[in-house]
Amino acid sequence: MIIKTNLEWLYPELLEEAKFFSGTGDIEINHTHSSNFVDEIDICGKKYNYTNYRDFSTLLEEKRYIKRFAKLALYNAMSDYLGQNLPWGALTGIRPVKFAYGEGERWRKEMGDVMRVSPKKLDMVAAIMEQQKPFTDIAENSCDLFIGIPFCPSRCLYCSFMSSEIGKCDNANEYVDALVKEINASKPLIGNLRSVYIGGGTPISLPISQLSRILETVGDVNCEYTVEAGRPDCITDDVLKLLSDHGVTRICVNPQTFKDDTLELLGRKHTVKEIYDKYYLARKYSFDINMDLIAGLPEESFDDFKNSINAAIDLSPENLTVHTLSLKAGSRLKEMVDRLPEGQIDKMIDYSYDRLTESGYFPYYMYRQKYMAGNLENTGYTKAGKACVYNVDVMEEIADNLACGANAVSKKLFSGGERIERYGAPKDISTYISKIDKVIEEKNKLFSSK
Repeated sequence: MIIKTNLEWLYPELLEEAKFFSGTGDIEINHTHSSNFVDEIDICGKKYNYTNYRDFSTLLEEKRYIKRFAKLALYNAMSDYLGQNLPWGALTGIRPVKFAYGEGERWRKEMGDVMRVSPKKLDMVAAIMEQQKPFTDIAENSCDLFIGIPFCPSRCLYCSFMSSEIGKCDNANEYVDALVKEINASKPLIGNLRSVYIGGGTPISLPISQLSRILETVGDVNCEYTVEAGRPDCITDDVLKLLSDHGVTRICVNPQTFKDDTLELLGRKHTVKEIYDKYYLARKYSFDINMDLIAGLPEESFDDFKNSINAAIDLSPENLTVHTLSLKAGSRLKEMVDRLPEGQIDKMIDYSYDRLTESGYFPYYMYRQKYMAGNLENTGYTKAGKACVYNVDVMEEIADNLACGANAVSKKLFSGGERIERYGAPKDISTYISKIDKVIEEKNKLFSSK
């Protein structure tokens, strides 16, 4: 079996020093599998052997594990040769916690001894699984409703989302018309509704009359209800009152950093003072609040990030999400640089974990992305009893996701989650508007299938 892969995608942190494998980042792995489960990996003419003790029940499962162990052999070869270990070892998927669930009681041994995940990351996975216990026993036909608003007041340097600057967009009204139509068409598909999440972009960048139309279309719901207020420069008392009046229970007030120079560099169009002002304004209402921060932002030192973490903790939001900077295709940052500079990213992430956990926060969900600085992770932290249902459901894929809007991806679980089928709406706003009837038809087809 021949597997072709690319080192830059698998292990970008080891790529620069791994030229002994090939002159480029492209790697061809030749895998042979014998009856006694001894595998040989041939990587560009270099052979590596290891023993695989798995008894595969299906050909599909065998193929999946062969790819896993081939990837592991590649990581082991590079890591041993260079004398370097990555915090997540040979894992490259975006959902390490879901990987752990799939391994059952042997998850720690599989992730630690086999996949070479570090003890600190194993402890994080264990802590997240503990926080997720109240959410994993769910009713049949459970689902979450996602509504996407792809508009922002300005585009941040690191952003890769399919969003448009609201001031330059001439079809926002038509988009809301199409979105309202899709939400209404989706209501008969809703089963046991666990949460509603209106995300972006920045949903509240819409004119308040249009935002009101969307909230009125959603109607009364008896579950967790999140709106990503997001940008402090868009938060007003009128908007917060509107959200509260429509039963929203959770909002996001996202600083990303507490350094004015960085905010200006990112194109955020607000100041640190506005972060504080709008946070305290939101505290007039009964929302649970999440705040996002990013480790590894351009021109930020460890002390800058440390200050941001400490400032956010002092404000005491119910949730804090710590992202690791990622070079995403489609972002202005990706156009400026090919690779993130080596720095103190791992120190930043370690500090956030230690400082937040000692301050009464618990990690409750986590995911990873391609081209992340330090090959690290994004982690959501919560105060006791305040974890976001939607984030757990989406990350661990334990409930259907009924998604509305441009670039929204709906997911339908089959056979208890053993199989997942998806439908992605068009990314382009104009295309979504013109094809809204087709979008509704295809989504109805997915959710009516058995």
